[in-house]
Amino acid sequence: MDEFKESSKFPYVIVLDNIRSLNNVGSFFRTADALRAEKIILGGYTQEPPHREITRSALGAELSVKWEKEPVVSEAILKLKEEGFIVLAVEQAENSTLLHEVEFMANQSYAFVFGNEVEGVSDEVMALVDGCVEIPQFGTKHSFNVSVSAGIVLWEFVSKKLKEK
Repeated sequence: MDEFKESSKFPYVIVLDNIRSLNNVGSFFRTADALRAEKIILGGYTQEPPHREITRSALGAELSVKWEKEPVVSEAILKLKEEGFIVLAVEQAENSTLLHEVEFMANQSYAFVFGNEVEGVSDEVMALVDGCVEIPQFGTKHSFNVSVSAGIVLWEFVSKKLKEK
């Protein structure tokens, strides 16, 4: 586990903006493990491990993925920007860019912000991000589960990074 934690990762972090479902938090950990995220930032009231419900869906990934708790999500965003990350909200919003049209820059680190299951990414955080990514949808529902969105967006990012190699 320690060896995996220290192994090379893809250049991105996941920021959770007040995720309420512990099962979703666990799913983020599994996705972060599978797609080698640098870390997860558990923002706002997002619950942190150890917790039975997180472990149930994370299947141990909460032990293999680096994470940190940040009570104020906007502070985490500002810190990431100071560190040189491009911060993208994953949200349906005015002036968003459709996921398949996003061009990720080589040698650049990214942070992807995923918002609350009902409210989405907070207005305060939206005011700070560098851009907004939207997943095209073609059905009668107008949103994916937040952890499903993570799998879609992060796979798109990682697959484009794999093509750069």
